[in-house]
Amino acid sequence: MSGFREPGFTDRQKAAQEARKNLLNKFKSQPGHDDPGVAARRAEREAIAAKRAEAKSAREAEKAEQKRLAEEAAAAEAARIARESEEAATRMAELEAEQKAKRDARYAARKAKGKRK
Repeated sequence: MSGFREPGFTDRQKAAQEARKNLLNKFKSQPGHDDPGVAARRAEREAIAAKRAEAKSAREAEKAEQKRLAEEAAAAEAARIARESEEAATRMAELEAEQKAKRDARYAARKAKGKRK
């Protein structure tokens, strides 16, 4: 059984040079930007991004439409509440006028009764 041999400076240099060469070969073996496969994948990604943007704009348009409808409904509800409160105020004024007329009639009847004596 042989003992462990510690790598020397030249061995480490050689290993680093080999690693750089392997990395360079790996980079060189990759297809370039003008490769048909790369261009096809890029076109596919761009098409997906365009579809995604279109879907996003459609969602935003739908949200804007829903917001507009909600605002219209809120405005209609506010108008209904204002109309009902106005009608209630009118009814209260009519009721008060009717009560005052009855009260005045009772007062006039009392006065007329007192003058007959």
